[in-house]
Amino acid sequence: MIGAASLAILSSLTSPAYAQATDLTKDITMGYVTTSDGVDIFYKDWGPKDAQPIVFHHGWPLSSDDWDAQMLFFLSKGYRVIAHDRRGHGRSAQVSEGHDMDHYAADAFAVAEALDLKNAVHIGHSTGGGEVARYVAKHGEPAGRVAKAVLVSAVPPLMVQTVANPEGLPLEVFDGFRAALAANRAQFFRDVPAGSFYGFNREGATVHEGVIQNWWRQGMMGSAKAHYDGIKAFSETDQTDDLKAISVPTLVLHGEDDQIVPIADSAHKSIKLLKNGTLKTYPGFSHGMLTVNADVLNADLLAFVES
Repeated sequence: MIGAASLAILSSLTSPAYAQATDLTKDITMGYVTTSDGVDIFYKDWGPKDAQPIVFHHGWPLSSDDWDAQMLFFLSKGYRVIAHDRRGHGRSAQVSEGHDMDHYAADAFAVAEALDLKNAVHIGHSTGGGEVARYVAKHGEPAGRVAKAVLVSAVPPLMVQTVANPEGLPLEVFDGFRAALAANRAQFFRDVPAGSFYGFNREGATVHEGVIQNWWRQGMMGSAKAHYDGIKAFSETDQTDDLKAISVPTLVLHGEDDQIVPIADSAHKSIKLLKNGTLKTYPGFSHGMLTVNADVLNADLLAFVES
């Protein structure tokens, strides 16, 4: 058995402070980056450190684990793959504040700076797509660290219905999300993946119980406060200006049967705002197509990265 003294040494060697002090972030395959406001952000960093980096940004309310299929695929192709848990999600610190797109993007930049990621391709799913758009526009491009971007089933430009965005979803939809989360988060996080997220509610759909359980596992790892506040972040953040500011090649991918982020409110609007965008849609694919249709999506992502 490991004694208390040994455990203390192991704990100190894996702490964010030790990693920063000894610059171990260039050599380890996982760890933490501490942001300017003192939040510990968990990350994975696999593959050759001199290879082109591909950075993955996860959706609500999940974690970097949601990118397993893509990280293993691109790792096998020789790329350096990085993914982090958003603040309040997964293994990152469960802080009470900062659950908004500005902080999400700033946290992503803290990881990019700590790992000195350059010429990176940033790929974001759902809320992570909003994070990518804000990151690239406000941090990545100005710092010269971004080569390309991919928005997959992404929330920009704006999900909620407003006077300027009459096609959006009514605020009552997102109020319903908040009410369900507050009343019984565990049940809500079971119902979402078992239903519309992966299209398992469609007649004839092949239901993958392990996928449902993995979604639930990732969600329950995170903070209820972060998830509650995150609903406002992904639904009410207007990212029109972010999309207009992005000039790097940007691929927009969306399932035509996305029941979570309707394609007409997202991809079709985003592609009109991007300076250098390409749109690809998938008949019958769901919001969770990165998982249940990983073979198709991975091939298209690789083609874009290598183009």
